[in-house]
Amino acid sequence: MERNVYPFTARYVCLDAENVDTDQIIPARFLKTTTRDGLGASAFYDWRYDASGTPKPDFVFNRPESAGAEVLVAGHNFGCGSSREHAPWALLELGLRAVVSSTFADIFKNNALKNGLLPIQVDPATLTQLLRAPGTITVDLDRQTIATPSGIAASFPVDPFAKHCLLNGVDQLGFLLSLRDDVNAYEQRHLVRAV
Repeated sequence: MERNVYPFTARYVCLDAENVDTDQIIPARFLKTTTRDGLGASAFYDWRYDASGTPKPDFVFNRPESAGAEVLVAGHNFGCGSSREHAPWALLELGLRAVVSSTFADIFKNNALKNGLLPIQVDPATLTQLLRAPGTITVDLDRQTIATPSGIAASFPVDPFAKHCLLNGVDQLGFLLSLRDDVNAYEQRHLVRAV
């Protein structure tokens, strides 16, 4: 997992839709791969492209002002539906570092955190304010806050272990591997006692 530098300030885009499920984030027909490579092009495919594969100009990620956006602000209950790691993979490949919503499906939230995508849960009133005024947002994971130049500010919860991993650019396996010397020392002490 790549280390994300926090705090960061980035442009955010709005997807004012509720109950965006994982099949809308990455349709099932694109789940044949076991790597992240290229999944960004398939993110929101059925909303981004028409039947001939031509980009729909009115979809948020096809608009010129969305280029380079690193944060998505989406409606209530983002990431519901079936469990698929491909959903956060596709969003990361799309260039996103965080998604803001008032609620997330638990499975999506856990998959996102394990793969380096920060789900930021805010109260409904803050979400409504953000959806009305796309622009830039500062995400401070250490302080667990977001803020916009227009004065919108909120705090958000995050699991302490997931926070540690995100701040240090490691996944769960990377965290365990960082403890290799401690594990080996324990094993050596254990073997001495067992003999």
